[in-house]
Amino acid sequence: MRTLSSLLIMLFLLIWYGEGKKTKLKGIRWWTLANIGKPSNDLRSNTQLYNSPSLLPLTKKQRKLVTQHPGTISALQNGARMAIDECKFQFQNRRWNCPTQDVGNGGPIFGKILEKGNRETAFIYAITSAAVTHSVARACAEGSIYTCSCDYNLKESSGKDWEWGGCSDNAKFGHKFSRKFVDVLEKGRDFRYMMNLHNNEAGRVHVSKEMKRDCKCHGMSGSCAIKTCWMRLPSFRDVGDRLKDRFDGASQVISGNRPNSGRKKKRYKSFQFAPVNPNHKKPGRRDLVYFDSSPLYCEKDISIDFPGTYGRECNASSIGIDGCDLLCCGRGYVSKSFTVRERCSCIFRWCCDVKCEVCTRTKVVHTCK
Repeated sequence: MRTLSSLLIMLFLLIWYGEGKKTKLKGIRWWTLANIGKPSNDLRSNTQLYNSPSLLPLTKKQRKLVTQHPGTISALQNGARMAIDECKFQFQNRRWNCPTQDVGNGGPIFGKILEKGNRETAFIYAITSAAVTHSVARACAEGSIYTCSCDYNLKESSGKDWEWGGCSDNAKFGHKFSRKFVDVLEKGRDFRYMMNLHNNEAGRVHVSKEMKRDCKCHGMSGSCAIKTCWMRLPSFRDVGDRLKDRFDGASQVISGNRPNSGRKKKRYKSFQFAPVNPNHKKPGRRDLVYFDSSPLYCEKDISIDFPGTYGRECNASSIGIDGCDLLCCGRGYVSKSFTVRERCSCIFRWCCDVKCEVCTRTKVVHTCK
């Protein structure tokens, strides 16, 4: 009975998602900004904008948006790099370790895995959308974007020993810009479209809704008689940690309804997802959703540009996912030892010298067969 039920669910998914799977991927080329040299921040000239090689990965609508907000291209480039670095950090000890390709033709930097609808794809969309929000919001506060500045509206009642002041990060502008820049590239009304928009929004929410109060002390000799406070974004590492937790608890879903084509604003709010497992709760705004099951990521898979775990370094003493048993998928591993020379027993001498000894030690590296 369970087998029949599973077959019916899979048949429904194939029929419902077929159109989405055949759709060409859109909205992925801007990530290649991470591989391009630092562009000029002065984009007030349309001629300069459209002739700039650094903007080739952008679509016409994205270029128009960047033109309207001079200075955002640098924030976007920084955001692309932040997203890639954070993805690699969060999955460095997993079988799927967020591999990327150094493409120069505007192709998908994360490879063909974006053609799937699994939880890894969900994380990629969420972390990249979050990175745009974070980078643009911080750039506003730093004064490097012409059309935004600090957010002076984030003021509440001051406390007994502190008052509002300083420069709050403009998460509202970052969130809005990210939605226009990232979501505009999702076309159609298929299930992939719904999933991508939801995960994009989840990434942004984990940035804009996690701001915290930061303060600076004032007073004689650092007495902190009074503090000036403002609202500050969470660190992007904190955002990555939260999204990684959502990845681990991501919901495999089917559609509860089709998107409401009459609502052009906040399209993500018109989607209703139903978990494949009826015992699971419906995904919330901060949850990641997916519809494809992930492969084991043990062997080379050219359909998603994944090399497998052959030759990956593993931890022989760990029983976790980074351990050689799990990471090498039971194939075993090879251990090699070599001698390294490194600085040790360093002593600081006033002023200003550090003297170290050179120590020799044996290092053992384990790699998957």
